[in-house]
Amino acid sequence: MTGKTNPYSRAAALVGPFAGGKTSLLEALLFRAGAIPRQGRIKDGSTIGDVSPEARHRLMSVEPNVAAADYLGEKWTLVDCPGSVEFQQDVYNTLTVVDAAVVVVEPDPARAVMVAPVLKFLDEHHIPHVLFINKVDTAGSRLRETLEALQAVSERPLVLREVPIREGDKVVGFVDLVSERAYKYRPGQPSDLIKIPDALKDEERLARQELLEHLADFDDHLMEELLEETQPPNEEVYSDLARDLADDLIVPVFFGSAEADSGITRLWKALRHEVPPPTATAARFGIAEDGAPVARVFKTVHAAHTGKLSYVRILRGEFTDNQALDVGRISGLYLPAPGNPTKAAKAGLGEVVAFGRLDGVNTGDLIGAKDVAVPPAPRLESLFGLALSAEKKGDDVKLTGALTKLVEEDPSYRLEQNAAFSELVLWGQGEIHLLVALERLKSRFNLGVTTAKPTVPYKETIKKATSVHGRHKKQSGGHGQFGDVHIDIKPQQRGTGFAFEDKIVGGVIPKQYIPAVEEGVVDFLRQGPLGFPVVDVAVALTMGSFHPVDSSDMAFKTAARLAMTEGLPQCEPVLLEPILHVEVSVPSDFTSKAQRIISGRRGQILGYDAKEGWPGWDAVSAYLPQAEMGDLIVELRSLTMGVGTFSWKFDHLQELSGRAADKVVEDRKAATSNG
Repeated sequence: MTGKTNPYSRAAALVGPFAGGKTSLLEALLFRAGAIPRQGRIKDGSTIGDVSPEARHRLMSVEPNVAAADYLGEKWTLVDCPGSVEFQQDVYNTLTVVDAAVVVVEPDPARAVMVAPVLKFLDEHHIPHVLFINKVDTAGSRLRETLEALQAVSERPLVLREVPIREGDKVVGFVDLVSERAYKYRPGQPSDLIKIPDALKDEERLARQELLEHLADFDDHLMEELLEETQPPNEEVYSDLARDLADDLIVPVFFGSAEADSGITRLWKALRHEVPPPTATAARFGIAEDGAPVARVFKTVHAAHTGKLSYVRILRGEFTDNQALDVGRISGLYLPAPGNPTKAAKAGLGEVVAFGRLDGVNTGDLIGAKDVAVPPAPRLESLFGLALSAEKKGDDVKLTGALTKLVEEDPSYRLEQNAAFSELVLWGQGEIHLLVALERLKSRFNLGVTTAKPTVPYKETIKKATSVHGRHKKQSGGHGQFGDVHIDIKPQQRGTGFAFEDKIVGGVIPKQYIPAVEEGVVDFLRQGPLGFPVVDVAVALTMGSFHPVDSSDMAFKTAARLAMTEGLPQCEPVLLEPILHVEVSVPSDFTSKAQRIISGRRGQILGYDAKEGWPGWDAVSAYLPQAEMGDLIVELRSLTMGVGTFSWKFDHLQELSGRAADKVVEDRKAATSNG
């Protein structure tokens, strides 16, 4: 990379576990680049990022924060991503469009496992990334142990780019392993160039040799130089570092302290010289350098004053405000800044901008390249749900519309309309994820909601057969109502469903009324005597009578319901509990804890095995009652440092009896009577 100004803008995402210091690092990078006059602090609410009420309230990022900077004449966009796993969807969406990621971690070996999911994603998608070990100014920081622990969860070799200079147990500077120059930190000012301390020379020499050997694994010429004990020129080493980073072959490792403004310039220089250009990012998607303008949507926001905004990274060409596209016309082009986007006339290669009012565009879409198929970032599965209802009468339609917008903004939310129980359920990644959604409903849409646990979709069936008679006769002047049916009710094999049979002979009930009888039966089965939908039942219409004037579809439908109301309680109704097949994924050190969690929730463990493609992880397979799933993700994360997760699907219905079943029926009756 030369000192010339590039005709494009590069983009880097700051990612990593919660509390690693990403937002502080964003502040430090912006301050060092001269983009802000002073470095803000999270605790006093003065940061450029995390300006939304939800983020300020929780002292944590709950959405990507986009900021622009010029560093030594080159344009950059920095995206500070949430650290909580509950907002991981935004992280994955953002990572698909940036040129590189800075993975920010603490110098604590015990917390290394927390970075495994994001490292896995980066490697699977071949996204260049560097590691920044933050907070090394804290007493007792263990860089070497941290590096070893991080290597255990990284598929790519971690390549240390510098070694620390210590005074006591405090890191006060570093030695660059390529230039072999030593620097001492001066908070708020450029570091001082100093001599390499004598006590550090052997460690520096060994560390540099290790760096070169990593690079030689991908460069035959460098390997020959090392075998001949020839020191390669620094330009060759820098070139190898840039190439191997761009190809996601290595992960360079830096360290410092964001809050103390230590190591920030070193990180900036590495980003400037080694992060690939946006054309390389476009090439990952199969987008050629020449052609019509192309942009990819990585975030959707419904803003109060501007309406729908589609945040995009421009991967080819230039876009202008009011430009007509095949997906609509850009109605406002905005340069994003935390809390306050500003309008612009145009934007070019590599820039991150927001397009206004492209209603047909979704997160993950590629604008302007119909011939290129780019898969979206994986959509995270639903793990935690809440049933919602509007506080004010008449706000139900407004609530559904607002929730639809939130789901569009974050595809890891899922909206479910449960007709069987008249519930609107919002699913997400965890309790905080859903609470943030509720706060946004209030702050953006002025919608208050009440919440409840989603109703577990119990079913009921019967264990014995019966025959019953149902007659509906009503006379009120003029035409009356008359329907008369005899039906047989019997149980069916589990999973068979509902069957209706017409056994009428001799026309005792005219054929035009038979469908009404079946309709009445089906209508009753929506809520049986225990309060839940009835399944695996066969009903046969065997006999009946009619009146040539007073009979009607409605009369026979009512007669059928009367017969079912009398007959079902005679058939020994039983409750059926939905059982899910669950696969819990955890680091191997937590496998026994995961098994105890499952057993403590009436689960049946089917076995466990190594998780495919995840070294050091296990997948525990089990049957688990859906009633026990409510806060499973909360407990699982609390016992696995936040990284445990699960997937699930419905497997079968299982009979539930005794006090547990009685309690379910009692609660259902109370709920329906209150409703």
